[in-house]
Amino acid sequence: MTEIFRLRAVCQLILALLPVCASFGQADKSFLKEPQLIPDPGNYYKYSPDSRRFTGIPSLAITCDGRLYATWYAGSTPGEDANNYVVLATSDDAGRTWEEILVVDPDSKGAVRAFDPEIWVAPDNALWLFWAQTIGHDGTTAGVWAIKANDPESKTLHWTMPERLTDGVMMCKPTVLSNGDWLLPVSTWRLTAESAKAVVSINNGKSWTVRGACDVPEPDRNYDEHMIVERLDGSLWMLVRTRYGIGESVSEDAGRTWSELKPSLIAHTSSRFFVRRLQSGRLLLVKHGPILTKTGRSHLMAFVSDDDGITWSKGLLLDERSGASYPDGQQARDGTIYLTYDYSRTGAQHVLLTSFTEEGILSADHDEQTVKVYNNRRIISQGGR
Repeated sequence: MTEIFRLRAVCQLILALLPVCASFGQADKSFLKEPQLIPDPGNYYKYSPDSRRFTGIPSLAITCDGRLYATWYAGSTPGEDANNYVVLATSDDAGRTWEEILVVDPDSKGAVRAFDPEIWVAPDNALWLFWAQTIGHDGTTAGVWAIKANDPESKTLHWTMPERLTDGVMMCKPTVLSNGDWLLPVSTWRLTAESAKAVVSINNGKSWTVRGACDVPEPDRNYDEHMIVERLDGSLWMLVRTRYGIGESVSEDAGRTWSELKPSLIAHTSSRFFVRRLQSGRLLLVKHGPILTKTGRSHLMAFVSDDDGITWSKGLLLDERSGASYPDGQQARDGTIYLTYDYSRTGAQHVLLTSFTEEGILSADHDEQTVKVYNNRRIISQGGR
Protein backbone atom coordinates (compact mmCIF):
# COMPACT_ATOMS: atom_id res chain seq x y z
CA MET A 1 0.00 0.00 0.00
CA THR A 2 2.90 2.35 0.73
CA GLU A 3 4.16 1.99 -2.88
CA ILE A 4 0.67 2.79 -4.20
CA PHE A 5 0.53 5.98 -2.13
CA ARG A 6 4.01 6.95 -3.34
CA LEU A 7 3.00 6.37 -6.97
CA ARG A 8 -0.19 8.38 -6.46
CA ALA A 9 1.82 11.24 -4.93
CA VAL A 10 4.27 11.21 -7.86
CA CYS A 11 1.38 11.27 -10.36
CA GLN A 12 -0.27 14.16 -8.53
CA LEU A 13 3.03 16.08 -8.55
CA ILE A 14 3.46 15.50 -12.32
CA LEU A 15 -0.10 16.69 -12.97
CA ALA A 16 0.51 19.77 -10.87
CA LEU A 17 3.68 20.59 -12.80
CA LEU A 18 2.23 20.11 -16.29
CA PRO A 19 0.92 23.70 -16.62
CA VAL A 20 4.29 25.03 -15.46
CA CYS A 21 6.19 22.87 -17.98
CA ALA A 22 3.81 23.90 -20.72
CA SER A 23 4.41 27.55 -19.98
CA PHE A 24 8.17 27.04 -20.28
CA GLY A 25 7.71 25.24 -23.60
CA GLN A 26 5.34 27.82 -25.06
CA ALA A 27 7.16 30.09 -27.50
CA ASP A 28 6.66 33.85 -27.27
CA LYS A 29 4.52 34.74 -30.29
CA SER A 30 4.56 38.50 -29.74
CA PHE A 31 6.61 38.96 -32.92
CA LEU A 32 3.43 38.09 -34.85
CA LYS A 33 1.64 41.19 -33.56
CA GLU A 34 1.33 44.35 -35.64
CA PRO A 35 4.11 46.83 -34.85
CA GLN A 36 3.69 50.48 -33.98
CA LEU A 37 3.93 53.01 -36.81
CA ILE A 38 5.29 56.24 -35.36
CA PRO A 39 5.01 59.31 -37.64
CA ASP A 40 7.13 62.39 -36.94
CA PRO A 41 9.66 60.43 -34.84
CA GLY A 42 11.68 63.60 -34.32
CA ASN A 43 9.17 64.47 -31.61
CA TYR A 44 10.53 61.64 -29.45
CA TYR A 45 14.06 61.66 -28.06
CA LYS A 46 14.10 57.85 -27.86
CA TYR A 47 13.99 57.77 -31.70
CA SER A 48 16.31 60.71 -32.32
CA PRO A 49 19.72 60.20 -33.96
CA ASP A 50 21.37 61.48 -30.77
CA SER A 51 19.97 58.54 -28.79
CA ARG A 52 21.23 55.89 -31.22
CA ARG A 53 24.14 53.57 -30.56
CA PHE A 54 23.59 51.42 -33.65
CA THR A 55 22.76 52.58 -37.21
CA GLY A 56 23.04 50.63 -40.45
CA ILE A 57 21.82 48.26 -43.17
CA PRO A 58 20.19 50.87 -45.44
CA SER A 59 18.04 50.77 -48.57
CA LEU A 60 17.12 53.46 -51.10
CA ALA A 61 14.30 54.11 -53.58
CA ILE A 62 13.40 56.91 -56.00
CA THR A 63 9.89 57.83 -57.16
CA CYS A 64 9.00 58.71 -60.74
CA ASP A 65 9.23 62.42 -59.91
CA GLY A 66 12.60 62.07 -58.21
CA ARG A 67 11.73 62.04 -54.50
CA LEU A 68 14.25 59.93 -52.59
CA TYR A 69 13.43 57.58 -49.74
CA ALA A 70 15.94 55.83 -47.50
CA THR A 71 15.42 53.29 -44.75
CA TRP A 72 17.69 51.57 -42.25
CA TYR A 73 17.46 50.20 -38.75
CA ALA A 74 18.79 51.60 -35.51
CA GLY A 75 18.79 51.05 -31.77
CA SER A 76 19.57 52.61 -28.41
CA THR A 77 22.19 49.94 -27.70
CA PRO A 78 25.26 49.13 -29.84
CA GLY A 79 24.05 45.89 -31.37
CA GLU A 80 21.55 43.92 -33.39
CA ASP A 81 19.20 43.28 -30.49
CA ALA A 82 15.74 43.73 -29.03
CA ASN A 83 16.03 47.53 -29.18
CA ASN A 84 16.18 47.64 -32.98
CA TYR A 85 13.60 49.66 -34.89
CA VAL A 86 13.24 50.72 -38.54
CA VAL A 87 13.61 54.33 -39.70
CA LEU A 88 12.26 55.89 -42.92
CA ALA A 89 13.53 59.23 -44.25
CA THR A 90 12.86 61.25 -47.40
CA SER A 91 14.51 63.97 -49.48
CA ASP A 92 13.01 66.20 -52.17
CA ASP A 93 16.27 67.95 -53.11
CA ALA A 94 18.29 65.06 -54.61
CA GLY A 95 19.61 63.95 -51.23
CA ARG A 96 21.12 67.20 -49.98
CA THR A 97 18.78 67.33 -46.96
CA TRP A 98 16.73 64.60 -45.30
CA GLU A 99 13.76 64.35 -42.96
CA GLU A 100 12.97 61.27 -40.87
CA ILE A 101 9.24 60.71 -41.27
CA LEU A 102 8.46 57.29 -39.81
CA VAL A 103 9.66 54.71 -37.30
CA VAL A 104 8.48 51.11 -37.15
CA ASP A 105 8.87 49.74 -33.63
CA PRO A 106 7.20 46.45 -32.67
CA ASP A 107 7.12 46.89 -28.89
CA SER A 108 9.36 49.73 -27.69
CA LYS A 109 11.47 48.11 -24.94
CA GLY A 110 10.03 44.64 -25.49
CA ALA A 111 11.73 41.56 -26.89
CA VAL A 112 10.63 41.96 -30.52
CA ARG A 113 12.98 43.67 -32.96
CA ALA A 114 12.34 45.25 -36.39
CA PHE A 115 15.33 45.02 -38.73
CA ASP A 116 16.64 44.48 -42.28
CA PRO A 117 14.31 46.94 -44.04
CA GLU A 118 13.94 47.44 -47.79
CA ILE A 119 12.29 50.34 -49.62
CA TRP A 120 10.93 49.83 -53.14
CA VAL A 121 8.86 51.69 -55.73
CA ALA A 122 6.58 49.22 -57.51
CA PRO A 123 5.68 49.45 -61.22
CA ASP A 124 2.43 51.24 -60.28
CA ASN A 125 4.55 53.87 -58.41
CA ALA A 126 3.32 52.72 -54.97
CA LEU A 127 5.98 52.91 -52.28
CA TRP A 128 6.55 49.70 -50.32
CA LEU A 129 8.42 49.53 -47.02
CA PHE A 130 9.43 45.99 -46.05
CA TRP A 131 11.11 44.85 -42.84
CA ALA A 132 11.72 41.71 -40.79
CA GLN A 133 10.33 41.13 -37.32
CA THR A 134 11.20 38.47 -34.76
CA ILE A 135 12.72 37.81 -31.35
CA GLY A 136 16.48 37.32 -31.47
CA HIS A 137 18.12 36.22 -34.71
CA ASP A 138 16.04 33.26 -35.83
CA GLY A 139 15.36 33.61 -39.54
CA THR A 140 12.96 30.66 -39.49
CA THR A 141 10.45 32.39 -37.22
CA ALA A 142 11.03 35.88 -38.59
CA GLY A 143 8.45 37.31 -40.94
CA VAL A 144 8.55 39.73 -43.84
CA TRP A 145 6.22 42.62 -43.04
CA ALA A 146 5.16 45.48 -45.32
CA ILE A 147 3.22 48.69 -45.54
CA LYS A 148 2.38 50.57 -48.74
CA ALA A 149 1.73 54.21 -49.67
CA ASN A 150 0.03 54.92 -52.99
CA ASP A 151 0.98 58.61 -52.89
CA PRO A 152 4.79 58.66 -52.51
CA GLU A 153 5.11 62.14 -54.09
CA SER A 154 2.93 63.63 -51.34
CA LYS A 155 4.31 65.45 -48.32
CA THR A 156 2.06 63.34 -46.07
CA LEU A 157 1.98 59.63 -46.85
CA HIS A 158 -1.07 57.47 -46.21
CA TRP A 159 0.07 53.98 -45.23
CA THR A 160 -1.80 50.70 -45.37
CA MET A 161 -1.98 48.63 -42.21
CA PRO A 162 1.15 46.51 -41.48
CA GLU A 163 0.83 43.03 -42.95
CA ARG A 164 2.96 39.93 -42.50
CA LEU A 165 3.54 38.62 -46.02
CA THR A 166 5.54 35.43 -45.48
CA ASP A 167 8.04 33.67 -43.21
CA GLY A 168 11.67 34.73 -43.39
CA VAL A 169 13.76 37.86 -43.98
CA MET A 170 14.00 40.02 -47.11
CA MET A 171 16.67 42.70 -47.23
CA CYS A 172 17.29 43.00 -50.98
CA LYS A 173 15.32 44.54 -53.83
CA PRO A 174 12.30 42.77 -55.37
CA THR A 175 12.48 41.84 -59.05
CA VAL A 176 9.68 42.43 -61.56
CA LEU A 177 9.74 39.68 -64.21
CA SER A 178 8.98 40.29 -67.87
CA ASN A 179 5.63 38.50 -67.44
CA GLY A 180 4.62 41.01 -64.74
CA ASP A 181 5.20 38.78 -61.67
CA TRP A 182 6.71 40.43 -58.60
CA LEU A 183 9.41 38.35 -56.94
CA LEU A 184 10.71 38.80 -53.39
CA PRO A 185 14.09 37.25 -52.45
CA VAL A 186 13.17 35.87 -49.01
CA SER A 187 15.49 33.83 -46.80
CA THR A 188 14.94 31.63 -43.77
CA TRP A 189 18.66 32.00 -43.07
CA ARG A 190 21.00 29.38 -41.73
CA LEU A 191 18.59 26.97 -40.13
CA THR A 192 16.62 25.42 -42.98
CA ALA A 193 17.25 23.70 -46.30
CA GLU A 194 16.02 25.54 -49.40
CA SER A 195 16.55 28.78 -47.50
CA ALA A 196 16.98 31.11 -50.49
CA LYS A 197 13.38 31.45 -51.60
CA ALA A 198 11.52 33.13 -54.46
CA VAL A 199 8.24 34.48 -53.05
CA VAL A 200 5.97 35.65 -55.86
CA SER A 201 2.89 37.78 -56.36
CA ILE A 202 0.93 37.49 -59.61
CA ASN A 203 -1.61 40.15 -58.58
CA ASN A 204 0.50 43.26 -57.90
CA GLY A 205 1.18 42.47 -54.26
CA LYS A 206 -2.30 41.48 -53.10
CA SER A 207 -1.07 37.99 -52.15
CA TRP A 208 2.25 36.15 -52.01
CA THR A 209 3.29 32.50 -52.32
CA VAL A 210 6.59 30.62 -52.21
CA ARG A 211 7.21 29.56 -55.81
CA GLY A 212 10.54 27.79 -55.30
CA ALA A 213 13.87 27.94 -53.50
CA CYS A 214 17.57 27.26 -53.90
CA ASP A 215 19.09 24.86 -51.41
CA VAL A 216 22.25 26.45 -50.03
CA PRO A 217 24.47 23.63 -48.66
CA GLU A 218 24.57 23.73 -44.88
CA PRO A 219 28.38 24.20 -44.56
CA ASP A 220 28.12 27.26 -46.84
CA ARG A 221 24.83 28.66 -45.56
CA ASN A 222 24.98 32.04 -43.87
CA TYR A 223 22.34 34.78 -44.20
CA ASP A 224 21.69 34.26 -47.97
CA GLU A 225 20.80 37.92 -48.69
CA HIS A 226 20.21 36.72 -52.24
CA MET A 227 19.40 38.87 -55.24
CA ILE A 228 17.73 37.78 -58.46
CA VAL A 229 17.91 39.28 -61.94
CA GLU A 230 16.09 38.14 -65.06
CA ARG A 231 18.63 37.56 -67.81
CA LEU A 232 18.08 38.46 -71.44
CA ASP A 233 17.38 34.81 -72.32
CA GLY A 234 14.50 34.71 -69.78
CA SER A 235 16.31 32.66 -67.14
CA LEU A 236 16.65 33.89 -63.56
CA TRP A 237 20.13 34.33 -62.10
CA MET A 238 20.36 34.17 -58.32
CA LEU A 239 23.44 35.40 -56.47
CA VAL A 240 23.65 34.35 -52.81
CA ARG A 241 25.79 35.49 -49.90
CA THR A 242 27.61 32.42 -48.57
CA ARG A 243 30.37 31.76 -46.06
CA TYR A 244 32.87 31.63 -48.94
CA GLY A 245 31.57 34.72 -50.74
CA ILE A 246 28.99 34.61 -53.54
CA GLY A 247 27.22 31.49 -54.80
CA GLU A 248 25.07 31.35 -57.92
CA SER A 249 22.04 29.39 -59.11
CA VAL A 250 19.83 29.54 -62.21
CA SER A 251 16.13 28.92 -62.79
CA GLU A 252 14.74 28.18 -66.24
CA ASP A 253 11.09 28.07 -65.11
CA ALA A 254 10.44 31.48 -63.54
CA GLY A 255 11.73 30.49 -60.10
CA ARG A 256 10.01 27.16 -59.54
CA THR A 257 13.19 25.07 -59.59
CA TRP A 258 16.80 26.11 -59.16
CA SER A 259 20.12 24.58 -60.15
CA GLU A 260 22.57 23.36 -57.54
CA LEU A 261 24.32 26.31 -55.94
CA LYS A 262 27.95 26.69 -57.02
CA PRO A 263 30.64 29.30 -56.28
CA SER A 264 30.41 32.34 -58.53
CA LEU A 265 33.46 33.64 -60.37
CA ILE A 266 32.84 36.95 -58.59
CA ALA A 267 35.20 37.04 -55.60
CA HIS A 268 33.74 38.59 -52.47
CA THR A 269 33.78 38.58 -48.72
CA SER A 270 30.75 37.24 -46.85
CA SER A 271 28.68 40.42 -46.97
CA ARG A 272 25.80 41.96 -48.89
CA PHE A 273 26.47 43.10 -52.45
CA PHE A 274 24.11 44.79 -54.93
CA VAL A 275 23.12 43.77 -58.47
CA ARG A 276 20.48 45.41 -60.67
CA ARG A 277 19.41 45.80 -64.29
CA LEU A 278 19.97 49.34 -65.61
CA GLN A 279 17.93 51.27 -68.14
CA SER A 280 20.58 50.62 -70.80
CA GLY A 281 20.18 46.86 -70.37
CA ARG A 282 23.52 46.51 -68.65
CA LEU A 283 23.85 44.92 -65.24
CA LEU A 284 25.18 46.98 -62.35
CA LEU A 285 27.17 45.27 -59.59
CA VAL A 286 28.41 46.94 -56.40
CA LYS A 287 30.75 44.85 -54.27
CA HIS A 288 33.92 45.03 -52.20
CA GLY A 289 37.13 45.09 -54.23
CA PRO A 290 37.93 44.11 -57.83
CA ILE A 291 35.93 41.33 -59.50
CA LEU A 292 38.53 38.64 -58.81
CA THR A 293 39.78 39.93 -55.44
CA LYS A 294 38.58 39.60 -51.86
CA THR A 295 39.26 42.72 -49.80
CA GLY A 296 37.05 42.22 -46.77
CA ARG A 297 34.50 44.95 -46.11
CA SER A 298 36.48 47.72 -47.77
CA HIS A 299 36.99 49.26 -51.23
CA LEU A 300 33.36 49.42 -52.25
CA MET A 301 33.33 49.45 -56.08
CA ALA A 302 30.80 49.64 -58.95
CA PHE A 303 30.95 47.59 -62.18
CA VAL A 304 28.76 47.14 -65.25
CA SER A 305 28.36 44.15 -67.55
CA ASP A 306 27.26 44.10 -71.20
CA ASP A 307 26.87 40.31 -71.34
CA ASP A 308 24.61 39.44 -68.40
CA GLY A 309 27.40 39.01 -65.87
CA ILE A 310 29.88 36.93 -67.87
CA THR A 311 32.41 39.78 -67.92
CA TRP A 312 32.58 43.05 -66.01
CA SER A 313 34.07 46.48 -66.54
CA LYS A 314 36.92 47.93 -64.56
CA GLY A 315 35.56 48.94 -61.18
CA LEU A 316 34.85 52.49 -60.08
CA LEU A 317 35.97 53.05 -56.47
CA LEU A 318 33.14 54.42 -54.32
CA ASP A 319 34.60 54.19 -50.81
CA GLU A 320 37.94 52.70 -49.77
CA ARG A 321 37.33 52.64 -46.02
CA SER A 322 37.05 49.48 -43.96
CA GLY A 323 33.54 49.23 -42.57
CA ALA A 324 31.75 50.72 -45.60
CA SER A 325 29.20 48.04 -46.47
CA TYR A 326 25.68 46.95 -47.46
CA PRO A 327 25.07 48.85 -50.73
CA ASP A 328 21.58 49.35 -52.13
CA GLY A 329 20.21 51.79 -54.66
CA GLN A 330 18.28 52.68 -57.78
CA GLN A 331 18.76 54.45 -61.09
CA ALA A 332 16.74 57.64 -61.55
CA ARG A 333 14.90 58.53 -64.75
CA ASP A 334 17.74 60.85 -65.84
CA GLY A 335 20.20 57.95 -65.65
CA THR A 336 21.88 58.94 -62.38
CA ILE A 337 22.58 55.96 -60.13
CA TYR A 338 21.96 56.72 -56.46
CA LEU A 339 23.54 54.40 -53.92
CA THR A 340 23.24 54.15 -50.16
CA TYR A 341 25.47 52.20 -47.78
CA ASP A 342 26.53 52.28 -44.14
CA TYR A 343 29.82 53.03 -42.44
CA SER A 344 30.93 52.12 -38.91
CA ARG A 345 27.56 51.01 -37.49
CA THR A 346 28.47 51.49 -33.83
CA GLY A 347 31.14 54.20 -34.25
CA ALA A 348 30.46 56.97 -36.75
CA GLN A 349 27.01 55.40 -37.43
CA HIS A 350 26.79 56.89 -40.92
CA VAL A 351 24.12 56.10 -43.48
CA LEU A 352 25.55 57.53 -46.69
CA LEU A 353 24.33 58.52 -50.14
CA THR A 354 26.42 58.94 -53.26
CA SER A 355 25.69 59.10 -56.99
CA PHE A 356 27.42 58.28 -60.27
CA THR A 357 26.60 57.26 -63.85
CA GLU A 358 27.23 54.33 -66.17
CA GLU A 359 29.49 56.60 -68.19
CA GLY A 360 31.46 57.31 -65.03
CA ILE A 361 31.99 53.60 -64.42
CA LEU A 362 33.14 53.13 -68.04
CA SER A 363 35.36 56.22 -68.07
CA ALA A 364 39.05 55.75 -68.77
CA ASP A 365 39.88 58.21 -65.98
CA HIS A 366 38.64 56.39 -62.91
CA ASP A 367 40.56 58.62 -60.51
CA GLU A 368 38.63 61.66 -61.75
CA GLN A 369 35.33 59.81 -61.48
CA THR A 370 36.12 58.65 -57.94
CA VAL A 371 36.72 62.26 -56.95
CA LYS A 372 33.24 63.08 -58.32
CA VAL A 373 31.75 60.23 -56.29
CA TYR A 374 33.45 61.51 -53.14
CA ASN A 375 32.20 65.05 -53.85
CA ASN A 376 28.67 63.69 -54.26
CA ARG A 377 28.74 61.90 -50.92
CA ARG A 378 26.13 62.97 -48.37
CA ILE A 379 25.33 61.77 -44.85
CA ILE A 380 21.68 60.74 -44.65
CA SER A 381 21.87 59.92 -40.96
CA GLN A 382 24.49 60.00 -38.22
CA GLY A 383 23.82 58.31 -34.90
CA GLY A 384 24.88 59.62 -31.50
CA ARG A 385 28.03 58.55 -29.67
